[in-house]
Amino acid sequence: MNDKLGLTPKEIVKELDKYIIGQREAKKAVAIALRNRYRRKLVDPSLRKEIMPKNIIMIGPTGVGKTEIARRLSKLANAPFVKVEASKFTEVGYVGKDVESIIRELVDVAVNMVKEEEQTKIKDKAEKVAERKLIDIILRERKDSNEEYLTAENVKMLLNSGKLDDKYVEIEVSEKKPPFPIIEVGIPNISDLDLGLKDAFSQLFPPRTKKKKVTVKEALNLLVQEEMNKMIDMDKVTKEALRRAEEDGIVFIDEIDKIAGKGSTYGPDVSREGVQRDLLPIVEGSTVNTKYGSIKTDYILFIASGAFHVSKPSDLIPELQGRFPIRVNLSPLSEEDFFKILVEPENALTKQYIALLATEGVTVEFTEEGIRELARFAHMVNETTENIGARRLHTIMEKLLEDLSFHAPDVAGTKVVITAEYVKKELKDIVENTDLSRYIL
Repeated sequence: MNDKLGLTPKEIVKELDKYIIGQREAKKAVAIALRNRYRRKLVDPSLRKEIMPKNIIMIGPTGVGKTEIARRLSKLANAPFVKVEASKFTEVGYVGKDVESIIRELVDVAVNMVKEEEQTKIKDKAEKVAERKLIDIILRERKDSNEEYLTAENVKMLLNSGKLDDKYVEIEVSEKKPPFPIIEVGIPNISDLDLGLKDAFSQLFPPRTKKKKVTVKEALNLLVQEEMNKMIDMDKVTKEALRRAEEDGIVFIDEIDKIAGKGSTYGPDVSREGVQRDLLPIVEGSTVNTKYGSIKTDYILFIASGAFHVSKPSDLIPELQGRFPIRVNLSPLSEEDFFKILVEPENALTKQYIALLATEGVTVEFTEEGIRELARFAHMVNETTENIGARRLHTIMEKLLEDLSFHAPDVAGTKVVITAEYVKKELKDIVENTDLSRYIL
């Protein structure tokens, strides 16, 4: 069991506070949902199978942290996570994706997660085997070219010191291509059949190898990867990945408001209700076949989100509404929220730009007044044009530092202090001209 799942709701909220400002209600709801997963694992097995996750709908304008809350939650729990947009799915017969592809993607993510964990465990062992193979290849090539005699120890010393990194060697690597091409067919559910055929043919035909001339450094990386692939027990990986996707998986369905409401009998809205009815089985709990095996969706946590400007959650079909019992409202961001977003999170934009420009030898310092002026401008533009939440800070910051970023390589060694006056000077004309800010900011 992952230790992080044992975090208390308060600790979960505290972790989310490091990256997301405000939205206490939403953080509280997801923290309880995550803690309930931990509690469920401690319940008697006879009752455990009856306890389903309480799915959540987040209601709020764009750019206030809905997606970020779900993404950070999955990282906190080390859980397989996928984000999908409800508007990309349509009922069968219309152009769009098949809803079951959500679960197949979740399983793919889980397999990659478990595989990476297994690779970390065996990396040292694989590196030793790969190094021995590479030493043999180098010795063989030197012998064939009648160069000076080298011992394995000498080659190992040169290899570890990096003196051979740029030398070229010829190695044999497995060819990833199938023995003959398989045509991709754009029909829902055919992708798994397609991959199944590839797997079947790979069993029938022995793996082919090809010779490749690469640098010693690249050769070592390729050989390590090959050795790790040989050492990993993919049956064990697949089994754990399916379990993890079933028990810990999180699916974030964005733009669910776009499919709310009854569709008209013709036109672009015809498939809205159809998408809801297609989503219903996987949210309610069903079995989905993937290339790794079947997976039950009963215990996957679904978090949906939408702005719900035009529609409202009650416009969803009753069956789907019933599967999202928890609803939380996320509030629009205030000027103070913008200030905190620029200062408090561990990945704050100001910290990102300071680090980026430091690579050019330019020292950037943001004063508190400068950051407050930035927050004021961002809030003002959101009020006067389309409200895109915290995403507005990206456009404002990029415009603010555009000239400095452009000239940075030529002014290495200088220090630039971002004051309120600096912000006003760079942004005043654009912000005050509403028509211009619609296009630029």
